[in-house]
Amino acid sequence: MANIINLSSFAEGAVAERFNAELQKILENIADPNTDAAKVRKLTLTLSFKADEKRDIVVTSIQAKSALSPAKHIETKIVMDLDNRGNVTGAELKSGIKGQSYITEDGEVETDVGEKVISFKQQSK
Repeated sequence: MANIINLSSFAEGAVAERFNAELQKILENIADPNTDAAKVRKLTLTLSFKADEKRDIVVTSIQAKSALSPAKHIETKIVMDLDNRGNVTGAELKSGIKGQSYITEDGEVETDVGEKVISFKQQSK
């Protein structure tokens, strides 16, 4: 069977260019550690053909699209409390346990919501 169309040069190379652009998106999505590695990604080339009345010219529309894996969902915890006026407030729980202080990577002691308590760093004068 003879090749009718060479996809590498079809539409002056635009089909291959669009394919490669979508493939690049898929590869970047796979490399992204925020996505699920096991999820299937898809690349779809859609070619639509519409002939004129004489049926000697066919207008061809080409679309390339990719279906990527969404970023993994992120969770955090919010500690809820009341302020001095009785209004509900919230702050992100940093320590892992409500009411527990923790030591940061910089050696600072902070409350459960990340407010500095004590500085162990030497103060420079």
